[in-house]
Amino acid sequence: MIVEQPSRSQKHFAWLGRNILSLGLVSLFTDLSTEMSYAVIPIFLKEVLKVQPVFIGLIEAIAESTASVLKAFSGYISDRCRKRKIFIFVGYTMSTIVKPLLAFATQGWHVLVVRFGDRFGKGIRTAPRDALIADSSSKEYLGRAFGFHRALDTLGAALGPTLAFLILALSSQNYRLLFGLALVPGIIAVLIIIFGVREKIPETQARAFSFSLKDVNSQLRIFFCIIVLFTLGNSSDAFLLLRAKEIGISAIHIPLLWLAFNISYFAWSYPAGVISDRIGRNKTIVLGFLVFSLCYSALAYTKHAAGVWIIFVIYGLYYGLTEGNLKAYVAELTPAGVRGTMFGVYHTIIGVTLLPANLLMGLLWQKVGFSHALLVGAALSFMSAVLLFALLGKKK
Repeated sequence: MIVEQPSRSQKHFAWLGRNILSLGLVSLFTDLSTEMSYAVIPIFLKEVLKVQPVFIGLIEAIAESTASVLKAFSGYISDRCRKRKIFIFVGYTMSTIVKPLLAFATQGWHVLVVRFGDRFGKGIRTAPRDALIADSSSKEYLGRAFGFHRALDTLGAALGPTLAFLILALSSQNYRLLFGLALVPGIIAVLIIIFGVREKIPETQARAFSFSLKDVNSQLRIFFCIIVLFTLGNSSDAFLLLRAKEIGISAIHIPLLWLAFNISYFAWSYPAGVISDRIGRNKTIVLGFLVFSLCYSALAYTKHAAGVWIIFVIYGLYYGLTEGNLKAYVAELTPAGVRGTMFGVYHTIIGVTLLPANLLMGLLWQKVGFSHALLVGAALSFMSAVLLFALLGKKK
């Protein structure tokens, strides 16, 4: 009897299971829906609704930070219930329903409510989803699994601005039509969850957890502290889009600029996961933090639109090096039975820190100028890279 040996490509993608593929497609269509509108929301707020910069920062801060508290609770409850899919379904469905309501916004607080509802759904789904990805992957391929997920997520984020550009160009910059059409890809994402995602029960029964960092292993505790420092300088990308317009990028080209960024992000996401599987998460993340510092510094000083395009492409490299690998690092240092909880703590730490980060960026912008605000973010990122390398750099 002749046994057919798996091909080289089959071996290379042996880690790619049904859940990882399905959740990647869910993120693709959800980000397609989100990014159709995200890139133009700050412009819509500033030019159509006449909202002040500090309130734009407040919208992003409240939307991200307040809803982020849910990530810890949803992760913890999913560990206790030993179920992930129901949280994923409810979270994505809620975001799909509320995003098109931006089409009816007439005041700044309307956008705040919609953004909060969207991020509320994200808070419900994110930790259980990341835990399911980790549960569906072997430890030696965590970088590839999360890198693949980020790649498809970012592909959707690249297609979103493309559609936004076409819709705005063909509709004489009809923002409300654009917001309404975001419903379609969101519905597709929900259908993939229903028919494509399968429940996978963690091998280890979750233990009681008190949300105390004393229960976290020392490496992860240090890592969380460094993430707090980095996030203080990593405000919403909405500010970067406003900076791009301030330098000279027209409103109709903002979605294309965001497309260029997301193409770069997409191109680097999976290769960066492979790299981190080979050389370690720490070195890869440190490199990403240094790239972030470079981009913020360059955006503070550049005065030419051409330079902005180059900076945003390099900024995609930062995302590719860090986003998936930060999650892979958390999964690597966490037992299967409490992964939902730890991902929840991780996302909550970031979300809560974004509140002062966004307010700080908005205040510095108004008081001392955009350039100085960006340089503060660059300095905090550089400090985080040094600390991560010094304190955790020896561990693979």
